[in-house]
Amino acid sequence: MSLLQLTGNDLTFAGLYDVVFYGREATLAPAARARVEASRAVVERLLATGAAAYGINTGFGDLVSVRIAPEEVRQLQMNLVRSHACGVGNLLTEQETRAILLLRANALAKGLSGVRPVVIETLCAMLARGVHPVIPSQGSVGASGDLAPLAHLALVVMGEGDAVYRGERIAGGEAMRHAGIPLLALEAKEGLALLNGTQAMLALAALALREAWLLADTADAAAALSLDALRGSPAAFDERIQRARPFPGQTVVAERLRRLNAGSEIRESHRSATRDPRVQDAYSLRCTPQVHGAARDVVEDVAATLEVELNSATDNPLVFPADGTAAEAILSGGNFHGQPLALAADQMALAIATLAGISERRIEHMTNPHTSLLPAFLVANPGLNSGFMMLQVTAAALAGETKVLAAPHSVDSIPTSANQEDYVSMGMGAARRLRPMLDNLRNILAIELLCACQGIDLLAPLQTGAIARRMHAAVRGVSPHVDRDRSMAPDIAAVAQVIAEGTIAKEVLRT
Repeated sequence: MSLLQLTGNDLTFAGLYDVVFYGREATLAPAARARVEASRAVVERLLATGAAAYGINTGFGDLVSVRIAPEEVRQLQMNLVRSHACGVGNLLTEQETRAILLLRANALAKGLSGVRPVVIETLCAMLARGVHPVIPSQGSVGASGDLAPLAHLALVVMGEGDAVYRGERIAGGEAMRHAGIPLLALEAKEGLALLNGTQAMLALAALALREAWLLADTADAAAALSLDALRGSPAAFDERIQRARPFPGQTVVAERLRRLNAGSEIRESHRSATRDPRVQDAYSLRCTPQVHGAARDVVEDVAATLEVELNSATDNPLVFPADGTAAEAILSGGNFHGQPLALAADQMALAIATLAGISERRIEHMTNPHTSLLPAFLVANPGLNSGFMMLQVTAAALAGETKVLAAPHSVDSIPTSANQEDYVSMGMGAARRLRPMLDNLRNILAIELLCACQGIDLLAPLQTGAIARRMHAAVRGVSPHVDRDRSMAPDIAAVAQVIAEGTIAKEVLRT
């Protein structure tokens, strides 16, 4: 792949994912370099005059009134990084760390942070050569950005801390030397510029977004198969109903359900009142377009928020070179505050929990003989066999845990830094809990697919439609029909892997 040119203005999700997952290399674009140099020149001129500017020659936070002598400015930046590297908890994954490296490099490339180009080039070199700082996941309140996580990244830039290099955790300085990347002695403003940003919470949210789209598509597929297994009515997905309430997500999901089950003999059997006396289905079937669609619309809104943040300057202070309308300036503001991302992550969490909850309800309908019109717990000779009874229990456990994890973080402010940071976003916590929620949803959808395929098997010789048969075959490729009790844990894991690989979602997106 060609080099990804970082400008701070046009990074896309596709570019981010190319670097994170496929090893695409990034570099500072020539036009961006000129802006970065102009911004740095403003900092150098300020230092020469001796004027005070926050974080350049003053203390930080509540210590803003403390002036720093010129000969101690470099030490100030190093002390800042060291003192803020106090994260705890589970370590971020390699993918999450790569995302943070790229996103911080891109934010600095915007040319409003007052750093030298070499700072950005160092981050790009770390990505290219596989030097991944060891970053604990906890310790950020998302106020002045993600200070603690980004400080652990900056430690390695300085040759301190730890990093993973070629699969081995070693000292940061050693990793940089092995990779042939010169260590940086941070100059005025540069330590603060590396720390003051939302890139940790943004990285986690952006990676969760990718998975959320895949699982939202998979949820539509699982619902389509469940509808056939339960002989659901197609009437609820009529285009006229959707036009009467034209939410975009609802329209998309209804169209998919019509298409995915097109040609189904099972669906046609619903039309015979002598075979199935039901007039309308339970909400978890009939309202799939409304529920899945609402979740999709929320994820779309989240994507729009994250897209803005991909190319935003979240540093403080910001350094503005002179232009045709204003003189150069160093301005303190609040772009580092994570509230937009915290709210977005909370919204995504609600969408994930919604998809998990309605999927569990469809699983219950399929395993419950009073609602499924199928053998009890989807197995022959029930009683001797418990069949899929415990799969519904597992789905219920996962759905319950997911609902609890969906509790909002963005309203839970705790003042920090001697009340200087008196309203914080808790955005990192909001983003950090998305991964376990997505893991739960993936497993719930795997269980739903297993139940739906078993139900379809039990309706033979009636067959589902052509697209649904391909999705059924993908499940059966890793999990054979259940004719007697066996441990289903390996089957759940195998189908979850099929989901993660995008096999089911690809069928949904196929036109």
